[in-house]
Amino acid sequence: MSSRKRRPVIAGNWKMNMTPSATKEFIAQLYENVKGKRGCDIVVCVPAIDIPAVAKACQGKSIKVGAQNVHFEKSGAFTGEISADMLVDAGVKYVVVGHSERRQYFGETDETVNKRTRAAIAAGLTAIVCVGEVLAEREADITEEVVSRQVKLALADVTAEEMKQVIIAYEPVWAIGTGKTATAEQAEEVCALIRGVIAKKYGKQVAREVIIQYGGSMNAKNAAELLAMENIDGGLIGGASLKAVDFSVIVDAAQ
Repeated sequence: MSSRKRRPVIAGNWKMNMTPSATKEFIAQLYENVKGKRGCDIVVCVPAIDIPAVAKACQGKSIKVGAQNVHFEKSGAFTGEISADMLVDAGVKYVVVGHSERRQYFGETDETVNKRTRAAIAAGLTAIVCVGEVLAEREADITEEVVSRQVKLALADVTAEEMKQVIIAYEPVWAIGTGKTATAEQAEEVCALIRGVIAKKYGKQVAREVIIQYGGSMNAKNAAELLAMENIDGGLIGGASLKAVDFSVIVDAAQ
C-alpha cells in the first residue's frame, strides 16, 4: 500500500524527564533546529506537570503538544489521573496510550488501552496506540499473534471514521531503552502486518491512510534507514527526543 499520501509524524516521548522550568529553553532550541521543516508533523509528549509550560512555549510554533497517558472516565474519584477533557483544555493534541512501560509498571491491559483510546478519540485527541512483543514472544516466533491481538483489542468499537484520530506505534518491548533496535526489515515486516490487520478490519482505504510509527531506540543514526521503509510513517522517539540536535536529525530524515 503506497505511503505517498501519508504524512509522517515524529513524536518525542520524554517519559519522566524534564522539569517545567527546563522546557522553555529546550523548546526554543528544538524549534530553531526544526523550523521551516514542513515535511512531517512534530510532537513532544511530555509529563503531565510539564504540559502548561510546553503548551505556552509551543504557541505559534510548528511543534504540537502530546501527553503520555489519559484516563478513560471524564471525571470522578480517580486520584492522580487526568481526563481527556483536561488534556484538551490544556492545549494537548496527541496522547500516548498503552506504552509498554504503562503496561509493565502500572497494570495497563488490552481492555484499558481500548477504553483510553476511545476516551481520547471522543475528546478530539489523536491517540498514539502502542503495541509490541517482549523478547520471549519474539524468540517463540509469536510476534504476529501478539501484535495482531493487541491491535484488534485496542481498536475494539473504534469506527473507520475515528481511525483518522489513531496512530499505531509499533514498539518491540525488547528494543525500548535497551540500545537494541529491530532491523529496518524486522520493523517493516511488523508494520506491514499491522497495516494488514487494519485492512481486514476497516478496508484497504483506511489501512492505506493510517499512520504507523516505529519506536524502540530509533535515533539520529538509524532513523533514515527505518523511515525509508514503505510502511513506517514516523517514529515514537524516547531518549533521542531529549536531545534537540538528535531529534532534529530524525525530523530531517522524515522530510
